[in-house]
Amino acid sequence: MRKNFTDVDLNRSVGNLLRLGVILSVATSLIGFIKLFTEGFKMPEKYTSLDMGESSEKVWGHFWHSLCKGEGMAIIQLGILLLVFTPLMRIIFALIGYLKEKDYIYVVISSIVLAIMAISFFTGYAH
Repeated sequence: MRKNFTDVDLNRSVGNLLRLGVILSVATSLIGFIKLFTEGFKMPEKYTSLDMGESSEKVWGHFWHSLCKGEGMAIIQLGILLLVFTPLMRIIFALIGYLKEKDYIYVVISSIVLAIMAISFFTGYAH
């Protein structure tokens, strides 16, 4: 006999997901900090050399290149990305749980929240 998926199961699963996301983020950032300090991190002499007008493709390309090389700053940035995407995963996880429970009002609400978050992530629109 199969047990029905209940609110308690959903809450427990979402709580575990949030805990796991934060733990992974902290662990990744901590590893990045240790790596950064063993590399001998130096502050930039001129902040004008940090071109803030770069396209997002250059920024992501530089991030992935640095991460593949195992640079400490890129590992810290990965930890921050994990922390940012944890609430997004919570919404997706809850949406799946609501579908299992057949609670369609919350499916619609979660879908709207997910759409708003996706639009803000991909367009960069904050206000």
